[in-house]
Amino acid sequence: MRENGRVTSATRQPEPPASSPLSTSLDAISPGRAGAPVVRPRLIATDLDGTLLRDDKSVSPRTVAALAAAEEAGIEVFFVTGRPARWMDVVSDHVHGHGLAICGNGAAVVDLHGGPGTHRFVKVRELARENALDAVRLLRDAAPGTMYAVEQTYGFNQEPDYPKLHMEIPDNLAPAEELLGRDAPGAGEPVLKILAFHPTLDPDAFLTLARLAIGDRANVTRSSPSALLEISGPGVSKASTLALCCAERGISHEEVVAFGDMPNDVEMLTWAGRSYAMGNAHPDVIAAASGRTVANNEDGVAVVIEELLTQA
Repeated sequence: MRENGRVTSATRQPEPPASSPLSTSLDAISPGRAGAPVVRPRLIATDLDGTLLRDDKSVSPRTVAALAAAEEAGIEVFFVTGRPARWMDVVSDHVHGHGLAICGNGAAVVDLHGGPGTHRFVKVRELARENALDAVRLLRDAAPGTMYAVEQTYGFNQEPDYPKLHMEIPDNLAPAEELLGRDAPGAGEPVLKILAFHPTLDPDAFLTLARLAIGDRANVTRSSPSALLEISGPGVSKASTLALCCAERGISHEEVVAFGDMPNDVEMLTWAGRSYAMGNAHPDVIAAASGRTVANNEDGVAVVIEELLTQA
């Protein structure tokens, strides 16, 4: 989940290999994993920030047209994002058919048909408060100076020193241990994830440290260019929730095409039969994806969808 309203990019911006110049044609992009047959896609799963959205958080007319064309061709489109449901207004005008989105890095499946402020939670995969408290304790010991926020289905709470990254007013200010306590405000509401920010650590180093410290108590990832981690329930990721949604539809992973740009997309890109790293993607994403397209500001998702539809 990137800081809302900020122009963002990957931590590092690697150049395409000299032997394989990036182009807007899929001829320069591998169509699938080595040796795997090309299967007609039934579902497109795309990240939002840094992927489908341009840096100004808009959806270009070309991308809007490509999404509509995919749905008209019988290919379902799922938005799969680290964003909470309340930040989905940017794409709620572009949902078709099922109207579902996977939010919070897989912590919730949300029906966007109701429009702004009326999103309905279809599935919630919460972070148990016991696990959340363990993660806070373990990471405080491993990385002193870490500050926390708590994302719930309808609420957002943070510690007093947590920076104003999200351009919104928190519902409550208190230490994370209090926010996650049994008697905390909103204690009956599921916790989707906790956010951990460190003011000085390198983002990738912070992610590695946190994963080692927290272990299997929670799933840790990141999507911000800053040292901001997103901590969800064990086994909760974009990939695992997408797999559940696909299984409900009788769609295999080979029939999924996925797009992403940051570490929170890695599992999804690895799981999907075909996957594309954006031209602005983090190196780990490039390594995980089976193909590559141009950057989000160049409508990289639309470029691939257009080509896929000519092959259908």
